[in-house]
Amino acid sequence: MEIAIIAHDGKKAEMVSFLMAHLDILKNKNIELVSTGTTGTHVEKAGLTTTRFNSGPIGGDAEIAARVVQGITKMVFFFRDPLGKHPHEPDVAMLMRLCDVHNVPLATNPASAELLIRSI
Repeated sequence: MEIAIIAHDGKKAEMVSFLMAHLDILKNKNIELVSTGTTGTHVEKAGLTTTRFNSGPIGGDAEIAARVVQGITKMVFFFRDPLGKHPHEPDVAMLMRLCDVHNVPLATNPASAELLIRSI
């Protein structure tokens, strides 16, 4: 099962902590992680494996959205910073809309991600 992980800059450490806390589920359920570039770099530094795409502002969100449309990505964890300004907000909105269109579960914070990961 492929899960996409994305985090705004202020949420990257929180994403890494979340993944490390659920390492047993990720390993035992044969989860493959894909990520935007910078998020993936942080995750790899923590010792996890991910397939990295471009950074979000230069197309990574769109690349993951394409995988959602193709039916490859089955779940998305996108830890958003609701208080920050993000120049690529249209890409973020597009990804979220496509998750809704294709009925792909989307968690935008650790609380919702917790519910999703426990459902696997």
